[in-house]
Amino acid sequence: MDAAPSAAHTPPLSQAYGYGIVVGLGFAFSLGMILTTWVLKRYQGEQQTSEMFSTAGRTVKSGLVSSAVVSSWTWAATLLQSSGVAYRYGVSGPFWYASGATVQILLFSTLAIELKRRAPNAHTFLEVIRARYGPTTHAVYIVFGLMTNILVTAMLLTGGSAVVSSLTGMHTVAGCFLLPLGVILYTLFGGIKATFLTDYVHTVVILVIIFIFAFTSYATSDILGSPSRVYDLLKEASALHPVAGNAQGSYLTMRSKEGIIFFVINIVGNFGTVFCDNGYYNKAIAAHPVSALPGYIMGGLSWFAIPWLCATTMGLAALATESFPSFPTYPSRMSSEDVTAGLVLPYAAVALLGSGGAIATLILIFMAVTSATSAELIAVSGIATYDIYQTYINPLASGRQLIWTAHSSVVLFGLLMASFSTGLYYAGISMGYLYLLMGVIVSSAVLPASLTLLWRRQNRAAATLSPILGLATSLVAWLATAKAQHGTLTVASTGANDPMLAGNVAALLSPLVYVPLLTLALGPDDYDWTSMRRIRRADDHDMLPTPDPEKLDAMRAAAVVEPAVEAAMVEEERRLLRASGIAKWTTVAMALAFLVLWPMPLYGSGV
Repeated sequence: MDAAPSAAHTPPLSQAYGYGIVVGLGFAFSLGMILTTWVLKRYQGEQQTSEMFSTAGRTVKSGLVSSAVVSSWTWAATLLQSSGVAYRYGVSGPFWYASGATVQILLFSTLAIELKRRAPNAHTFLEVIRARYGPTTHAVYIVFGLMTNILVTAMLLTGGSAVVSSLTGMHTVAGCFLLPLGVILYTLFGGIKATFLTDYVHTVVILVIIFIFAFTSYATSDILGSPSRVYDLLKEASALHPVAGNAQGSYLTMRSKEGIIFFVINIVGNFGTVFCDNGYYNKAIAAHPVSALPGYIMGGLSWFAIPWLCATTMGLAALATESFPSFPTYPSRMSSEDVTAGLVLPYAAVALLGSGGAIATLILIFMAVTSATSAELIAVSGIATYDIYQTYINPLASGRQLIWTAHSSVVLFGLLMASFSTGLYYAGISMGYLYLLMGVIVSSAVLPASLTLLWRRQNRAAATLSPILGLATSLVAWLATAKAQHGTLTVASTGANDPMLAGNVAALLSPLVYVPLLTLALGPDDYDWTSMRRIRRADDHDMLPTPDPEKLDAMRAAAVVEPAVEAAMVEEERRLLRASGIAKWTTVAMALAFLVLWPMPLYGSGV
């Protein structure tokens, strides 16, 4: 399963386009963020302290939260993998991808509210783990959190570099190193606020390009140009190469055996990459208390449209146009390696729009890769700064030491991931393989991590051991199924749907056995949540300017008004408690609609 395109074809663009867009846009965003940081400091007195770098002052409103959620959840895989499943399974593929990855964001909004309630001063979710269970459990979840960040970033870089290489001929290794370069720079200067501000721009650009593709495919293209023309070509494609497991072998049905298997893998894997990724907790922490719930719900519902429209357009367009000379692999079909590497979307764009489509795809993938990579860099810097450095190395760290650690970890993680992604490329492991694998590796931590905020009875042993036991169970299920079905363990055999299904399901569901078993066997906890509230904010006094005497007197006068402050805290707690109740009922109802009420009648009827 090679990450590089297997079909021999001439790239539609020169390498200059690849280097120009990857390096040029990266530095443009960096300069923009440097200017923004200077303006905020010059005219609003905003200091880039460790608190501001990691939490943006905890005052971000719902609009920016929702755009950040959409942008962070719009990976390269969102656009490339969703188009790939549309190419493989037909019209059902886009829905299986979009709905199977929307429910996690919706359900996570409940955890976001609980985090704001239980630990209002936390910088990372892992601080909450340590406050409740101690250093041993903390170490376990640091490992799972970092594994999540590594897998997600590797997926971003392998997918993005494969597309850049396919469209421009730029070497994949150059893409792996240059794609994160600009992201590292603007993240260093802007911190998490940089991710919120650039996420908004990225999301707008991504939506505009997807609309261009959609209108071209279904309205203006000389090759396609109308829904009826696409429908007719898909019927022809079904007759020429029917899909095994689809009703009548058709691309135009929701009844797809392999599609529903992917649906389950998609659901399980994405639980792991949301609930175990510190980046999503970072956004909840940065949000204003009343903005977390609407921000995540709006973001989740808005995000659904991106992979659904993109895949319904580009995945089906690839199927419809691959029999035309303008398709890059003509007269051959796309190989399995090309599809797994994420090349369905760029090939369809070239078939429809020529070099213009290639340029649009380059910009689209650059935006998707860099916005999500920025969130991963901030997530890792938070873990390195607050969960490792301040907790175990220098508990009395000053603000300057904390911000230095955050900056250093951003640079180091970016360079390490560029090197790791290069190794994956040479090992023949592509974005599609990593996408299916991620749930096997990290989803065993989803249930115990969630129960840390939702259930006071879970004890330390259950929280510590169930992710480890779940990981062991998932690895055994994954590899044993691959060995039993294929007789050998290779990238191809372990990347097949059935082994990945077994491993993903075992990872997510095995803690349903381990958590209650360990809790009952060793005695349930009776946690009172107070230790989470003792988490303190960082000491950044050494980085703040010394106030003049008049301002100092005003600050002292404000500090005396204790009753007003206490009343505000009580009111905030009341609003968060109300939001928590709304979140639980609303998100569960929405999840059932996306997973059962909408797709299952269509699947059962064979439509």
